[in-house]
Amino acid sequence: MTAPIVIAGGGIGGLTAALGLAQKGYRSLVLEKAPELGEIGAGIQLGPNAFHAFDWLGVGDAARKMAVYIDSLRLMDAMDATEIVQIPLGNDFRKRFGNPYAVVHRGDLHGVFLKACRDHELIELRTDAEVVDYDQDGSSVSAILANGERIAGSMLIGADGLWSNIRKRVIGDGAPRVSGHTTYRSVIPVEQMPEDLRWNAATLWAGPKCHIVHYPLSGWKLFNLVVTYHNDAPEPVAGKPVEKDEVRRGFEHIADLPRSIIDMGENWKLWVLCDREPAANWIDGRVALLGDAAHPMLQYMAQGACMAMEDSVALAHEMAAHDGDAGRALPAYQERRRLRTARVQLQSRFLGDHVYHPAGAHAELRNAYMRARTADDWYDAIQWIYGGTGLKDGAEAIG
Repeated sequence: MTAPIVIAGGGIGGLTAALGLAQKGYRSLVLEKAPELGEIGAGIQLGPNAFHAFDWLGVGDAARKMAVYIDSLRLMDAMDATEIVQIPLGNDFRKRFGNPYAVVHRGDLHGVFLKACRDHELIELRTDAEVVDYDQDGSSVSAILANGERIAGSMLIGADGLWSNIRKRVIGDGAPRVSGHTTYRSVIPVEQMPEDLRWNAATLWAGPKCHIVHYPLSGWKLFNLVVTYHNDAPEPVAGKPVEKDEVRRGFEHIADLPRSIIDMGENWKLWVLCDREPAANWIDGRVALLGDAAHPMLQYMAQGACMAMEDSVALAHEMAAHDGDAGRALPAYQERRRLRTARVQLQSRFLGDHVYHPAGAHAELRNAYMRARTADDWYDAIQWIYGGTGLKDGAEAIG
């Protein structure tokens, strides 16, 4: 029997890579370093491109059942609590892009992928198995685990996230870039959200060096709260519990209404956001990177999980198109994905600087520019990302 394709990482990227390969008849072994398969975090926004990927991966029905379909993307000025723009996500949006916009709980979405993987005969899952290194010859690759065990595979896919061990070997570009933006996350029961803020929208309150995002989750049982403060935090932090007073500190200068959202949150946890520069190369022989291991990005385009799913679709497509020949399939996969993901990485930074966090005249210019655009203008502006599938060539990134 041919050795399986080994996938390092059992998050959304790793599981969708396994599902995509299985759709094309390729066997895989997913190695996850944690003792259990699961996801940390709360909400994820899903553009139409995510639903394109769901359908291709064979989980479209299951994903649609647990999603909350919102009516609009709503941008508010956090300084005076006025609306800047509202982009409708109804029938015209769905007709334009072929699929809806929705929000989901990250754990619920991971659960959909996990069940699909467990149910598929071509996918094997293993926990307590951290891949720390690899070696390869011309015909195979061996994943080396933290305990010294070696696992042979026909290829190795590094889907092991921001701090990827596989990336250290493939690219070797050191630690991620610390953005200086600190994000605090909370999830609250819907009844704790002020009634006048229970909007069926992905809502962003933009203020000087800060912003607040909220939207409903889990069948309108919960609200996801994400608040971010550009406080020049110098070091990476992930999931640290913090007191509410610390969260309030970065939002004392904004209007009362958005600031009241912070008071609703409980059990706040802190992350310092990191990303990396776009990379020119993600492959080393029979080894390739995928998802955050390849192109970690800030959260401001809400596309991190979507890009990982698109990667998985493209990888499987290229494997089938090249009869499983890693020497041809992996460079073709990289070329298909590199410019599109680089654009999302860089545009995510741009949105943070020029939409989410500006002050003074900079913010006034943002408001004037965004208020002047019609819904069709916005649809034209986002066609490149939501109308894409990740299966076109690099020109899709600049189209």
